Amino acid sequence: MGRIKQFSRVEVLEKAIPLFWEKGFSETTVQDLEAVTGVNKSGLYSEFQNKEDLFMASLKHYLQTRGGAGILSVQPLGWTNVQHFLEIGQTCYTGKRGCFSVNSMRDVALLPPEGQEIIAQHNAVLRELLIRNIEAESKRSDSAETADTILTFFSGLCIEENLRPKDAAINHSIQRFLKLLRQAA
Repeated sequence: MGRIKQFSRVEVLEKAIPLFWEKGFSETTVQDLEAVTGVNKSGLYSEFQNKEDLFMASLKHYLQTRGGAGILSVQPLGWTNVQHFLEIGQTCYTGKRGCFSVNSMRDVALLPPEGQEIIAQHNAVLRELLIRNIEAESKRSDSAETADTILTFFSGLCIEENLRPKDAAINHSIQRFLKLLRQAA
């Protein structure tokens, strides 16, 4: 009879995310994962096939629990949702700021193809939701381009969060950006 598992999958994922976030996929070692999760290698491998599988599960868990799509789906659709979406990079997730998915893109060439696909699919969902919010405010013919610009701005904000700027500075940037978008509408 096998030993009873002394950890939960979700707890391992939530402890692994900040490590992958900080060090990236390629620089994170199994020894690092053992130290941060408190689960030895055999325990990790009883739950995950390998480091790649743990990274993929962490990325999926993060994207399912982070809330970006939920924020952009709140009724009524419009600029308020876009603002709240842009602001989520300031909220802490296990002590981190920014976005794990955006930070993971720094390793895009080293990520397993599945990781690249997970990020691309999630960004496509966000893009469609942004288009709906933009179109709720204005019947612009360039709502797709505006959505792309918002996603690029969001990625930049998330990268900037690594520098730990003051919330007031980030809020000011968001407000100026939204003002430009509204004026263009």
